[in-house]
This record gives sequence, structure tokens and C-alpha cells, in this order.
Amino acid sequence: MERNILTSRVTGDSCIHVKHPSGLDIYICEMKGFSTVEALFGTKYGSINTMFKTRGDKDYTTVPEGIAHFLEHKLFENEDCGVFELYAKTGASGNAFTSFDKTCYLFGCSKNYTDNLRILLDFVQKPYFTKENVDKEMGIIGQEIQMTNDNPEWRVFFNMLRCMYHAHPVRIDIAGTKDSIAQIDAPLLYKCYDTFYNLNNMALSIAGNVSADEVLAVCDELLKPCEDKGLETVFPDEPDTIVQPEIREKQHIGTTIFHIGFKCRPCSGEERLKKSMAGSLASAILTDASTDMYVKLLESEVINSTFGAEVFCGDGYFSVIFSGESDEPERVREAVLNEVERISREGVDENIFRRIKRSTYGLLIRELNNVDAVANLMINSHIDGVAPYDAIDTISALTADDINNFIRNELRSDRVVLSVIEKDGGSP
Repeated sequence: MERNILTSRVTGDSCIHVKHPSGLDIYICEMKGFSTVEALFGTKYGSINTMFKTRGDKDYTTVPEGIAHFLEHKLFENEDCGVFELYAKTGASGNAFTSFDKTCYLFGCSKNYTDNLRILLDFVQKPYFTKENVDKEMGIIGQEIQMTNDNPEWRVFFNMLRCMYHAHPVRIDIAGTKDSIAQIDAPLLYKCYDTFYNLNNMALSIAGNVSADEVLAVCDELLKPCEDKGLETVFPDEPDTIVQPEIREKQHIGTTIFHIGFKCRPCSGEERLKKSMAGSLASAILTDASTDMYVKLLESEVINSTFGAEVFCGDGYFSVIFSGESDEPERVREAVLNEVERISREGVDENIFRRIKRSTYGLLIRELNNVDAVANLMINSHIDGVAPYDAIDTISALTADDINNFIRNELRSDRVVLSVIEKDGGSP
């Protein structure tokens, strides 16, 4: 196996990448002097991957919404015992999560990392689905869906996405709906597992107090070779336009909350990385506490310290989201649109740009000294189709003109939506 050393041209930090004979991409960062280890074993399979086919399929298969999350839950059970029991014996902390574009199984520990790695690689490669355990999980996940539906932060976010996206499955809750998960059975879970949990569609990321030789020895011992099935995933055609400009709900909450979302043009790979970095700097500049817009909104008590912004993007979707608490979210939307228009005319303040860029760059550098952050960086970069240190190299090359172009071209007034959860006057 050839070991490729991936190095940042800016900082000199490096990690090891190996394409294992089984088909798995393995990323290892040996962090000498650290006492902990973090590992993630993940597949490029998230809630948005509801349409797919392999080389041997004539037609695309469409599966129920929420099945990736359902599958994640079920993999923690095997015929003998639960995975958490196994980790408890070795002193590790195990977990898993499903997002829009990936599912990851992980552990953190300060000792016995090779034993924990064996547990991780073993159980993820041993699915065990029966009618009985699927039916049992149906009720558990149904309760989880109800809990998230009652969560105002969750509702305001997904309401915003449904205002933005006509057809893209990013508009659907990661866990699906009670109706969609009712269509899931053991054969369908096995079909999705065999398709997406092929090692050619997966990656292992491990960082901290580890030895690459020891990690690869465990991988050689446990990884089962897989034939690359030529997996293809597709998404419904999505127009550039939004569905509707505004949505409101009332809940028993103490303060009205809002999301202001700009629907931007989607892209992938290195283009998406550069665009997301430009969007992150643009949103940080727009919400910077030193700007006239922020000061005026704060002094007039239209916003408070919760006001901020972020980039949200993935396969087939890209948006910039401004959020916070306000009894007058329309005034916040108006202020943001006015500031976008002003900067589109005048350009960003060079001093603010340089300060925000240095701050963001410094945050990325600091994360290279965090075991959890490095492990997540390696697997997230792989899923996104870029190298682990590309973000640092990309941000170092960004200019004020890049930010100006992003604001002018992407933050369009005809593609903005407002999602509000209002307090209804009752007790929270």
C-alpha cells in the first residue's frame, strides 16, 4: 500500500492518506505529544441520497426519506450485544450521526485505541436487520421525529429550507417523517447497506496518539475487500427560484426567532470550497459587531447577541443563513438587504475584511491542534471531494474582490426567504 503524505503548503501540517486494497480511503494524522485518539468510520450516505443506482441496475431506486438515519440506528445492534457495551469494556466513548450528506460512526479514547478500532471496523461491517428489531426501532425513531417537530430551532430551519427548495431532498428532515419511515423494512435496509456501505464509498479518519503502522495492521486484519459497484446518486431538478418568500408559525417560546436564507447557486469540489470560504467571510463581515448596521439594530433592540450568520452547503444546495432572536425580523431582513446593496455598490471595508480573514484563518490553524477537529477535518474533506488542508490554503488566497463578487452575485434579493417562529403569548 502506498502512503501519500498530504501537506499544507501554507502551514506545513501533514497527514497520511492510504487507498487500502479493500477499497477504503484511510486518513491518519499522527499527533505526537497528544494523549487522546478520535476515529470516524463514515460513508458518503446522508438523508439527501434517496435516489441511486449501481453499475448493475437498469433503473434508479428511490427509497423512503429518513432511511439513512434509520440504518445508522440499526447498525449499533448486533446478534450478540450492543456496541456501547463493547466500548464500555475498553473505556471508549462511542457515538454516531447522520447528516444531509454522510453517516459516521466514531469513538474517542485515551487508551486501547487499537481494540476500539477493531470494534468500530467490525460492527459497521456486520449489519443485522430483522423484522422484529426494525419494528422496534420504528417507534423509537417516530418519537424522535415528534421531538424535533416540537423543537422551534429545528422548525425554523426546515421551514426555511422548504421555502427555498422545490424538490431537493435537503428540504426534508434528516430523520424523515412518520409516514416515510413506515415504509422501511429489513430487505430495504440491506439494499441500502450493500449499496452505500461498500468500502469504495467510505473513509476511515483517525487522529491523535496513534501509529500509522498499527492502524494499518488493524485495517489489514478486519477490512473485507469490496468490488466497486459504480454507485451513482442523483437529485431532482431544482429551479434557481425560491418556493415562497416567507413562512411563519407560532409556538410556546419566550422570544421570536428567525432565519433569513439566501438561496445561492450550488457547486461542488474545489469550487464549492472556495465559494463556501468566501461566503463565510462575507457573512461574518455583514454581521460584524463594528458595522453601522449591527450597531443600529442592537441599539434599537431589534437584535441581540444571538445574531449571526453561516454558510450551509452540500451536493445540489448552497445557502447563506442569518439567524437570531427578534420581535421585528422584517426589520432585520430589510437591514441585511440594504447592507448587501450598499456593499455591492461600494465594496467591503478593507480593514474589516483583513481582520475577519485573519480571525478565520487563525481559527482554522488552532483547530489543527485539536484531535477531534483534525479527525473531522480529514473525513469531511474527503466527503466534500477536497484535500484536508485545502481550506487553509484557499482562505489564505482569498481577496476582497472575491468577497465583493460573492455578495453581488449570490446574495440576491429575489432569492431570500424569511422563516419565523413567533412567541404566541403563552408560557414557554
